[in-house]
Amino acid sequence: MEKAQLVFVPAPGMGHIVSAVEVAKLLLTRCHQLSVTVLILNHSSINSKVHSYIESQRASSSIVSTRLRFIDLPKDETELFSFFSFVNSQKSHVKEAVLKITQSDFVSSVDSPQLVGFVVDTFCALMIDVANEFGVPTYIFFTSGAAFLGFMLYVQKIYDEEKFDPTELKDSDAELQVLSLINPFPGRVMPSAMLIKDWFPSILDNTRRFREAKALIVNTFLDLESYAIESLKMPPVYPVGPILDMGSDERNTRKEIMRWLDDQPPSTVVFLCFGSKGSFSQNQVKEIACALEHSGHRFLWSLRRPARPGLLASPSDYEDPQEVLPEGFLDRTTGIGKVIGWAPQVAVLAHPAVRGFVSHCGWNSILESIWFVVTIATWPLFAEQQFNAFEMVVVELGLAVEIKMDYRNDSGVIVNCDEIERGIRCLMKHDSEKRRKVKEISEKSRRALMEGGSSYSCLGSLIKDVMDNLS
Repeated sequence: MEKAQLVFVPAPGMGHIVSAVEVAKLLLTRCHQLSVTVLILNHSSINSKVHSYIESQRASSSIVSTRLRFIDLPKDETELFSFFSFVNSQKSHVKEAVLKITQSDFVSSVDSPQLVGFVVDTFCALMIDVANEFGVPTYIFFTSGAAFLGFMLYVQKIYDEEKFDPTELKDSDAELQVLSLINPFPGRVMPSAMLIKDWFPSILDNTRRFREAKALIVNTFLDLESYAIESLKMPPVYPVGPILDMGSDERNTRKEIMRWLDDQPPSTVVFLCFGSKGSFSQNQVKEIACALEHSGHRFLWSLRRPARPGLLASPSDYEDPQEVLPEGFLDRTTGIGKVIGWAPQVAVLAHPAVRGFVSHCGWNSILESIWFVVTIATWPLFAEQQFNAFEMVVVELGLAVEIKMDYRNDSGVIVNCDEIERGIRCLMKHDSEKRRKVKEISEKSRRALMEGGSSYSCLGSLIKDVMDNLS
């Protein structure tokens, strides 16, 4: 069989790049005629963790590493208005890189792989234009769930037909009948990304392009989102998840944290972590600290300093967390609690001492918590996290407890100590029905990836779809 090549264009965020690379590895493992080139969109404010991850992948000696390569695109120092304008500015760099790839492959060998398609991130649909120039189809890799994909397509449709304005539903009790959801969707948990007036037109433009793709690859699995998946008709959808990275945590940060977890009894620790972009004001930090202390539960808390303004800026670690914590908090909680900076999240969730997870409800974090049977308490911050928290986790599937559903990190609202403590106590109950449900869906998530499982079969169909592009 002839050899084929895919070009991946992930968004330059940690969660997006990691899951894209894991999809690439799955494809390479199953199809030996395939090779993948991952183009790294480069911006001056990209988190150093992204670069560390890419270097670790370059240094890998795995069986697929010879067919997986990474190309860093030229750095863009321009401060652009939005992420979509940044992506648009990268189109020329992507085109130039792909030209070099195809030309060098042709010159180097008569048996060089043929370019058969682009796999582009949820937020990089504009790259369809570049794929079209090369005469190859585009596959969208949708890094959130199928229900949110359906929601985005629904919002775009009703905007085009009725000039729907999502900001009118903010903080309201109005409900939307979204085809990808069983339950009505309340306006008060409208995803934050939809409420930024300057961004909304670009989000709509990006979403319209989805219908031009040959197919959408979605990081989910049939048993988790069967209703949503079946509601999506065109273009074809391949649910191939859960896509998880089990090996990119930093070893030097892991040792101390893991030693502390090793000293805790099984299923007694609540883990608080809010993703690579999550942080809180000093006043909110004090309320969280108060709740943890009053709850009496053992805790591991990833506490991070808010980022400076910037398009892709990320929080950083505190040199001394005592500067934002209540006086004496660390002394009073010695032995039962540990405050850390960046967290090796997968390793922590996998540890038997961890029972509950206070989370921002990023989609990757939800899939990881399900995999390791750790129940979530919802505290969304931005992007589509409010949607994930309300519909996918609490209402639609009944897999989590609530701290907040409609919290937004730019609202100025402070969630008080009592409300947080209530959520933590509910999360850590030992007879929890939620935990039983999470265990059940966790087993199904593992079966989905096994030979004969739904995601395994969908990946096979995707590979056939890709290889059919060979001329």
